[in-house]
Formats: sequence, C-alpha cells, structure tokens
Amino acid sequence: MTCAVQPILWTRKQLRLLDQRELPHEVRWLDCRSAADVASAIHEMAVRGAPAIGIAAAYGLVLALRADADAFDRAFAVLAASRPTAVNLRWALERMRGVWLASRDVDALEAEAVRIHDEDLAQNLKIGDHGAALLDSGARVITHCNTGALATGGHGTALGVIRSAWALNRLAMVYHTETRPWLQGARLTAWELQQEGIPSKLIADGAAAYLMASETIDWVIVGADRIAANGDTANKIGTYALAVAARRHGVKFMVAAPSGTFDLRCSSGREIPIEQRPATELTEFRGRAVAPAGVDAFNPVFDVTPAELIDAIVCEHGVVEKPDATRIARVLGRPVSPGRD
Repeated sequence: MTCAVQPILWTRKQLRLLDQRELPHEVRWLDCRSAADVASAIHEMAVRGAPAIGIAAAYGLVLALRADADAFDRAFAVLAASRPTAVNLRWALERMRGVWLASRDVDALEAEAVRIHDEDLAQNLKIGDHGAALLDSGARVITHCNTGALATGGHGTALGVIRSAWALNRLAMVYHTETRPWLQGARLTAWELQQEGIPSKLIADGAAAYLMASETIDWVIVGADRIAANGDTANKIGTYALAVAARRHGVKFMVAAPSGTFDLRCSSGREIPIEQRPATELTEFRGRAVAPAGVDAFNPVFDVTPAELIDAIVCEHGVVEKPDATRIARVLGRPVSPGRD
C-alpha cells in the first residue's frame, strides 16, 4: 500500500523535512545539515510525531558525525534534549549509539538510520492491518492529533489503521479533532485525509463527547508518544478526556503505536515526563495575541490515559486487549524491567 505523503527525505548530504508548521497552506521543505538543525526542527515542531522524531534524530547523528568524528556525545545530548516525552527519540538515539560504539563507522551509522526509517514504515503497515481487523464494516471513528504519514516514516499509526480500514472498505466516516493549540488535526490530519479521499469531518476538541452522545461512534483511535509497562499511555493533550468520554458512552478506545514506543522501564504513567511548553502557544496565534496581556497559562503538551480506559493497544507484533504488564510483555516477547525510582 503506497502513501502519497512522504515527509522525511534523506539525501546523504542533508535531511529534508516537510515543514509541518506551514501545512496545509504551503508545502515548504527544511534542509537540515547538522544535528543542531535537526534538534531545532524537532523542538520547534517542524517535524513532530513520536516515530518521525526518532527517525529525524537518527539522521541528525549521521550529519554530526560526517562533519566531526568526535561529535557523537555532543550531538546525542543536543538531540535528546529537543523533546522529552516521546520515547522513540531516546530509543532511536540509543540504538544509534550501540552501532557507533561497535563500529566507529559513519557509513554503518547511516545504514542504521536508514534501517530505522524503513522499519518504521514496515511496522506501520502491520499496525494498520492489525488495527483494521478490529473494525467492523461501516465503522465510524474519532481520531485525535495527527498520527499519519506526517508523524511517522510513512502510512501512520492510528491514521495508518484508518488508511488500512478504508482500503478494506470497513470505514464509513472519520471525525478528527482540531487538536489545540497547534491544530495538528485541523491542519495536518485534514490534509492527509483529503489527499486520499477518505470521508471525514473536523470537530472542535470540546465537541467529541457530544458527538459520542448523539451519533453512533464505534472507536476512538489514537497514537502514543510513550506507553508504560502497565499500558498507561502518554499522548497529545486531550487524549485522556477522549478516553473518559468514550468509556461513558460505550465507545471502544484503541492506541496504535510501534513497539519502540513502549518504555518497559517505566512501570506506570506516573513516571512519564510531561513536556510543558510556552504560555504563548495558548495566548497567541501566529504571533497575534488572542488573550489579554499578562494572562498566565498552563500548557502541558501531553496527558496520560490509564490502561483501564484502553480496550486495545496495537503494535506491529499484534493486539494487546485490555492491556496490563503481563499481556504487553507477552505480545512484545520480552520481560518487563523494574520501574524507575
């Protein structure tokens, strides 16, 4: 299954990133030639989505080492600090560190970055198949934020499930939230769905509960930035509220993410760091004030949905129904490590 959207292009001399801050009004590419360029693109959300962040960071290390063979530790630190919540970032960097320590070969490092990119696309296609199999024909779903090709190496996680379900004629309608304050749903998910002619309607974040109460909704399908060993899931702010509303109205709740998003060292969601971003993201829009001068704001970028509100977590290895530590470890095929202090 091919996808029309390809947001990450590697040319060996530079990393080209589709600037997601400008979509859908302008298709603009950022040319990153250093680890600092990539870290800036991640922090400023030109590239976003947990899998895409990890892929970009892996290429950022290659750019750093091509310029300076002694730059690994510095580049690693700069990239690791760019976004704290998405575990894929640290996972990709640690995987690259293992290759570098074993080989001290930039070509081997580049091959590993390409492998991470290719593997993510293959994983997404498997996630799409597993998730779509859970949907009955004519399904009506809600999704949050952007979890498509723009957020991954291609196809997508939650939006990948939706793509696969549409290809199998199992999908009737997608409702997607605007996703305040960055409007990833209004700008990016709407754009991706339009590219492929998937029937959809945009809703305000606050309209989801009313929609569940007044219309037949079968599933809420979301992605994840980090999944703890017990199944507690960090995702875009507003996900927890969707899960609470879904449980109240008998709507099933699915999390779709690659296995690299699981952090089995993290025993529960209480240990997941939640990124706080500047108040201006709420008080301003594109540099123009929308709130009174001097107003303060609370701006967490993610929240944590408890595992007991999740009906299924889908990864490339299969489906974890009613997730807990034992079921997750069984599907992933590896034991749960002790939690952090």
